[in-house]
Amino acid sequence: MTQEANTVILQILLLAAAVGALVYFVRSGQSVGVRASKRIAFGAFIVLNVYAVLRPDDLTYVARAVGIGRGTDLLVYLLVVAFVFGMLNTYLRDREISQHLTNLARQIAVRDAELSRRENDLEQRLTALEERAAGTNGHRAAVTGPDADELGTARTTGT
Repeated sequence: MTQEANTVILQILLLAAAVGALVYFVRSGQSVGVRASKRIAFGAFIVLNVYAVLRPDDLTYVARAVGIGRGTDLLVYLLVVAFVFGMLNTYLRDREISQHLTNLARQIAVRDAELSRRENDLEQRLTALEERAAGTNGHRAAVTGPDADELGTARTTGT
């Protein structure tokens, strides 16, 4: 194959990768929560990459205009900045998720403690009611037989 044919094949592969990334980004389930500014920035980044693939000489011209020797170097520098931005964004999102999980765990612990306290209060009330129902001497007569429940009190039947 000639150098020109290799270049065309590489351009096609790079364009397909850029379009695939854009489609994945737009259609992913997480895209609902992504801010519009991130979508615009990602879209602009994809457009810049497509342009750089199709017109590499223009990228070299822009690179020289800003004081960088080659267009490839400019693209690498831009990719480094994009990578750092992505890593920072991931770190901040992970930290936010961690904070949400911490708050959720605290809320669950408070609810569990409140539920336990209420169960203890109900147990104490039930014990006090049973003692009151047993009489003033503090002893209640145990009921045995087929009409007794597990506490030894008489069950009422509907008949």
